[in-house]
Amino acid sequence: MLGQLTRSPASLAGLRSSTQLVARLSQSSRPVRLHRAITSAVSQADQEATAASTAAAVQQQQQSSSPDGTGTQQQAQQRKVGAAGPRTSSKEMVDTSPPRGTRDFYPEDMRLRNWLFGEWAAVAQLFGFEQFDVPVLESEELFVRKAGEEITDQLYNFQDKGGRRVALRPEITPSLARLVLGKGKGLALPAKWWIVGQCWRYERMTRGRRREHYQWNMDIVGVPGVEAEAELLAAITTFFSRVGISAADVGIKVSSRKVLAAVLERYSVPPENFAQVCVIVDKLEKLPRDKVEAELAALGVSADATEGILSALSCRSLDQLGELLGPAGHDALGDLRQLWALAAGYGFQEWLVFDASVVRGLAYYTGVVFEGFDRAGQLRAICGGGRYDKLLGTFGGEDVPCAGFGFGDAVIVELLKDKQLLPALTQQVDDVIMVMDESLRPAACGIAARLRAAGRRVDVILEAKKMKWAFKHAERSGAARLLLVGGGEWERGAVAVKDLASREQTEVPMDQLA
Repeated sequence: MLGQLTRSPASLAGLRSSTQLVARLSQSSRPVRLHRAITSAVSQADQEATAASTAAAVQQQQQSSSPDGTGTQQQAQQRKVGAAGPRTSSKEMVDTSPPRGTRDFYPEDMRLRNWLFGEWAAVAQLFGFEQFDVPVLESEELFVRKAGEEITDQLYNFQDKGGRRVALRPEITPSLARLVLGKGKGLALPAKWWIVGQCWRYERMTRGRRREHYQWNMDIVGVPGVEAEAELLAAITTFFSRVGISAADVGIKVSSRKVLAAVLERYSVPPENFAQVCVIVDKLEKLPRDKVEAELAALGVSADATEGILSALSCRSLDQLGELLGPAGHDALGDLRQLWALAAGYGFQEWLVFDASVVRGLAYYTGVVFEGFDRAGQLRAICGGGRYDKLLGTFGGEDVPCAGFGFGDAVIVELLKDKQLLPALTQQVDDVIMVMDESLRPAACGIAARLRAAGRRVDVILEAKKMKWAFKHAERSGAARLLLVGGGEWERGAVAVKDLASREQTEVPMDQLA
């Protein structure tokens, strides 16, 4: 303690005062009382020194603060997250919020998530698709393209400890392409695959848009015709119908990138600029027209070509588009008319809306493109996809015809909330077991094991509780029965069973519980 007291002037002052007191007390003839007095004096000096040190630290902090006395922003951030060093108190709590733009899923949230994923899985299986999976961490080069896509700037990317450039996947289609390339000629075509995976994008957050989300993808590899797009759209509309959403709630805008290709060819825009033009005109709903025109001009697109592009994108019927494009639009119009015919056969044509302005913001699309939208206009795109026949070639492989879609979890949940279509999901338990006599707990564990083996969902109350608590717990768990192990029933080889729906209690023999 003396060593601690000599570390500052305040400590020395405390030491001098306590030393003088000890000197006076040393003249006392009572040793026991002298010892107690010395201890008290030193303790008082220690407290005074601590208080002085604290005051000095506060003064120093104020001197380094900003003029308004609140300290610098960096200091405030350090105090908030503990970045200034190790915690000084064992009672300091960490920030319990997840990183900005991400979500926690408590059990009640997981019930909803599992329900949604289950609906997606059920639809994919109805259509004969096979499930696959890929790592959320991928090579950065899969997602870095040179067409000016927003997604490139939104990557969560970094260099790992082995010096490799990696990224959290912002979408799943390039990963699918990697798998198809890996299989090579060994992949039997056509392949119909589906996945639900987490994606990451560092972007501005709005309603239905986060920095991480889960996405349902269905893709068809090896089919060159619009039969693939029709099957995918049938899957999307089947899902909507299953969860209670109608064509009055949601529409699907459909167009083709071949429309743009025909316009660019007419105005002699180089083919290598096609992908960049698509990315730019996809911003029409986000940017003023003059800014889109300026970006096209910066790319070298003439004013006449820009006017032609924007005129084509304003078409709202296939007949109007045909008049504008003439023979050059034969392929695009042929695909779209065939798609509408197939939609009529499937019975989902009422969901489709022709909108030439839909081009999608990813550079790899080559043909039919589509985008699900909320007809009330309250939400951003619900889902989207199209044909991407040349993506594999950009990764060094042979081009293979492909079509697919991505369907995020965030917007559809918002839509279901708005339409009051979210299901009421509770914990699902068949039986709750309560032990009335702790000596019978091993026997209760045996009952639980037999019931679980028979396929029943069983929750065992693991500690002694009052009967009132057990009833409330069983009801909160959504259990059908409460089993009471003990008492006279046990002596008779039975268990008291409370039916929580009828509130009737019966005595059930052990061999009849399941």
